[in-house]
Amino acid sequence: MNRFENKVVIVTGAGSGIGAATAKRFSSEGAIVILAGKTLSKLETIANSLPSEKTAVKETDVSLHHEVKALIAYVIDSFGQLDILVNNAGIFAEGDVTKVSVEDWVRVQETNVNGIFYGAREAIPHLAKTKGCIVNTASVSGLGGDWEMSAYNTSKGAVVNLTRVLAMDFAQKGIRVNSVCPSFTFTNMTADMAQDQELLNKFYERIPLGRGAQPEEIAAAIAFLASADASFITGVNLPVDGGLTASNGQPPGG
Repeated sequence: MNRFENKVVIVTGAGSGIGAATAKRFSSEGAIVILAGKTLSKLETIANSLPSEKTAVKETDVSLHHEVKALIAYVIDSFGQLDILVNNAGIFAEGDVTKVSVEDWVRVQETNVNGIFYGAREAIPHLAKTKGCIVNTASVSGLGGDWEMSAYNTSKGAVVNLTRVLAMDFAQKGIRVNSVCPSFTFTNMTADMAQDQELLNKFYERIPLGRGAQPEEIAAAIAFLASADASFITGVNLPVDGGLTASNGQPPGG
């Protein structure tokens, strides 16, 4: 499939995990992909595996408005258009509100929430010209609460509702806005948890499919939401969770 031939796509947080898998997925379907993130060496490693004539990198800290503004300007100056923005960059901090540091709380909100606000704000005038779309990476942690994850849960809850309001505000301009809400996914962010088999088993007990996701599975859902196959879908926060949110939380019967 070449669903994204001649489409210009930005993926933030593209140096690893879901972002890297998403960049590769769009590239495999013909897109011109701009990989954005804080660590240039990681971006370049991913970019080197993609067609050089259809790939670019831009070192960007999405928590800083001027850097996001520079990213969008670079894409328009270099490629003349923007069709899809994938707001994927995100970070994590543990602790309830009495334990998480003020600095970590602010840092998580600045990246996970402000980064999407800045991206949407700068991209929407250009997406209106192409009737493009935005896909945000939220989380099942934005659909329900977790113990000891106050900063992360708050940020992802904000992403979920920001996705809805962006979809409502800009539908008449032809812009669709959706998010994916992954459950446990094997990425650098979850690498420590993935080494704890007892913890993994607890996750698997709650996930009907009995396993965690691979980044490529989340990338496939992102690509679907960005494609013409989802042309009548906007304002949706799509769980990509192995059935986790299908449950009301009660254990299976004996």
